[in-house]
Amino acid sequence: MDIPFTKLHGNGNDFILVDEWQGEVIPDEMKPRFAAVYCDRRFGVGADGVLFLSRSDKDNVRMRIFQPDESEAEMCGNGIRCLAKYAYDLGYVVGTCSVETSAGSMAVSMGYNREGEFSATIRMADPAFSREQVPASGMGEFREELFGRTVYAVNTGVPHAVIFVDDLQGIDIESEAPAIRNHPVFLKGANVNFVQLTRENHLSIRTFERGVEAETLSCGTGATASAAVARHLGMVGEVVHVETEGGPLTIMLGEKTSMDGPAETVFAGVIPF
Repeated sequence: MDIPFTKLHGNGNDFILVDEWQGEVIPDEMKPRFAAVYCDRRFGVGADGVLFLSRSDKDNVRMRIFQPDESEAEMCGNGIRCLAKYAYDLGYVVGTCSVETSAGSMAVSMGYNREGEFSATIRMADPAFSREQVPASGMGEFREELFGRTVYAVNTGVPHAVIFVDDLQGIDIESEAPAIRNHPVFLKGANVNFVQLTRENHLSIRTFERGVEAETLSCGTGATASAAVARHLGMVGEVVHVETEGGPLTIMLGEKTSMDGPAETVFAGVIPF
C-alpha cells in the first residue's frame, strides 16, 4: 500500500509526519522499524524522527515520535510545533489546542504573521532538577563532573545534560557527547547540550540527540533545558534567546515554562510500503 506523508522541520530539525487522524496507518508493532527505514538519509526519506498524529481521548490531538534507532521519545519540542502546524493547516485544531504526549499534555498557541510565517508557542513541562536524573554529589544534586566537564542534569520532557563552554564551535561533539549521553548516571540516557553564553540573555547551543545518535540542527527541549539551567545558575533572566545551529528559539521561564519558534512544511509525498 501507499503511505501518504508530509515532511516538516523546525529550525532544521526535520520530521516525517504520518497522519492517523482517520485511523491507524502503520501498526504499532511496525512503527519503530518504519522510523528506522525511512529516517535514513541515503535509502529513505531522511529525517530526525517520525511523527504520528492521531486523535486523543483527553486532548485535541495526540503526538507520538519514533526515532532512527527505533526508540520512542517522550516528547520533542520542535516536533510538536511541526505537528501543530500540520494539524492547524488541515483544520484539525484551531489557534489554541492541547497535544497529548508521553510526557504529558502540552498547550499550544499558534498562527501565521503578516508575512505568512508560522510560529507556535508551547507550554513546556516545568524543568525538573532531580536526583533521579543525576545522583547527588558534593557539588549539588544536579551537577556532576564527567570526563573533565561540569555536567548539569535537567528533564524538560526528556532527560538532558547541559555543559557550558567558552568556545562552542571548538567542540568535537560527535567524539565527546556519546560517552556523556550513555553514562550510567543517566538512567535512560540523555541528550547532550553544549552551551555558550554569547551576550546578556542570549545562548548558543549545539545538541547531540539521544535516539538520533548524532548532532541535530536544533532541539527544542534541549534549548529549554539549557535556558532553565542557565536561569537556575543566575546567568540569564526569564526570557532567553537561544540560537541553535538551525535557527532561533525563545524560551520563557517564569511561573510557567514555554518555548516559541517556527515550523515549516517542506513537501508531501507517498511511500510505497
